[in-house]
Amino acid sequence: MKLTFIPCILITVFTCNNPQQSEQMTYDTTGSIERYDAALDAVIDSSAKAEIIAEGFAWSEGPLWVESEQMLLFSDVPTNTIYKWTADKGSEVYLKPSGDTGDNPNRRKEPGSNGLLLDDLGNLVLCQHGNRQVARMDTPLQQPKSNFISLADKYDNKRFNSPNDAVYNKEGDLFFTDPPYGLPTQRDDDPEKELPFNGVYKVKQNGEIILLTDQISKPNGIAFFPGGQKLLIGNSDPNAADWYILDLTDSVVTPKLFYSSTNERDGLPGLPDGLKIDSNGIVYASGPGGVWIFDSTAKVLGKIVLDEAASNVALSTDEKTLYITNTGKVLRVSLK
Repeated sequence: MKLTFIPCILITVFTCNNPQQSEQMTYDTTGSIERYDAALDAVIDSSAKAEIIAEGFAWSEGPLWVESEQMLLFSDVPTNTIYKWTADKGSEVYLKPSGDTGDNPNRRKEPGSNGLLLDDLGNLVLCQHGNRQVARMDTPLQQPKSNFISLADKYDNKRFNSPNDAVYNKEGDLFFTDPPYGLPTQRDDDPEKELPFNGVYKVKQNGEIILLTDQISKPNGIAFFPGGQKLLIGNSDPNAADWYILDLTDSVVTPKLFYSSTNERDGLPGLPDGLKIDSNGIVYASGPGGVWIFDSTAKVLGKIVLDEAASNVALSTDEKTLYITNTGKVLRVSLK
């Protein structure tokens, strides 16, 4: 029997030391979990760590998990860009410009898109600072282009300040917040500010725009509790670092205090900002010191403590993963 020797070629695979390249790679971690109530154990493991899945951004915001594409979209507001993150490719530019399609976007500190969401047909809807509107991208998700159809740009014939975050109810009505952060000075006395208040609005399916309240000083994050009758609003005002409930069944919608962190924010980065509520009524809200986790009665169950300000969060479709925009980073945390 003749022995045949087949030469073997040893191939050494060099992998780039980039934590965005592969789902199998180990990510750097940050933060810690503070447990305030035993009910937190059903939500997140106390030993959980936040993985840094992408970084190097100016101010990351508006995360949105898109199940059909297995991608996370998020805004980098100062650079007027939306990025997408996938497990295979990490982060890459998805859409630019995203929020200001004018000639001079650089005159604004935060010209880009902020909150991102999908309508019931799966179209991308954007809160646009520079364009001062809520708009729908007029191309498929797989072919992003800066072509937009305005859904809401004025109230009482006055331009919005800079729509910040938004949510749909089950009937297809759109709700959004409108603080001044996309204006050149980001202040209420900005010369470009046309409305004398910062509002929370409802856009009916026929296009009619209704002011729900003008009584929240800096309305920001917005989400529905299960049932779709109560909205939770984050107020990013350092002098009123609070969360408020708007009960849409009331004949007159009046903000009711859900929780105040005003006296708990000293020395901590961040303010009440973006938030999400899961199907069990658990609230994940960016706030002073990281992400606050509440139950539906406003009991603080715990916090994801972070060294830099958290701006917003997103839940995966199965509610097993929480994504956090964390100043210049994007984080991922496993839930139960």
